[in-house]
Amino acid sequence: MEANENNKKLNKYELESQTIFTGFSTFEEAEEYANNEGGTVVEVGFKDGNDNPQITTEAGLVEKKLHYFVDAGIEYKFIHSSDPGFKQYADELQKLKAKQQQSPPDERYLANFEIENTEDPIVVLKNDEFESVTSRERSKYLKHAHVYEIGVSTAKSES
Repeated sequence: MEANENNKKLNKYELESQTIFTGFSTFEEAEEYANNEGGTVVEVGFKDGNDNPQITTEAGLVEKKLHYFVDAGIEYKFIHSSDPGFKQYADELQKLKAKQQQSPPDERYLANFEIENTEDPIVVLKNDEFESVTSRERSKYLKHAHVYEIGVSTAKSES
């Protein structure tokens, strides 16, 4: 992980001939970072259930100017906190948090761990029904999801 000028954490991946940075909050933030660092905006896919990035164009993030997308099949939808549809699920999240805070401490510890620890929340829907909350990082490991993020590719620095 590395911090940019906005003090946000970026994920850094060293590939054979390049370094890839992901974790941008917006497409525009990635463009700005690429301009400042002499890099190129690329789409990065995490498709094997692990944190193994692959440069791809499958989700069309660059063309659509999006920063995050998950494909987990037709029954699942992942809604990022920056997506317009996220607001309709915010009430559901607040109810879950309130219910969790009223439960005994041992139940709170075991109950939906992600709710308390999600910095960048993602709502997971199954068949258009609220299922859970996760984070961008954890979504890479869920439901055999193919996660796509906007990234910046730079030439690998010789160290």
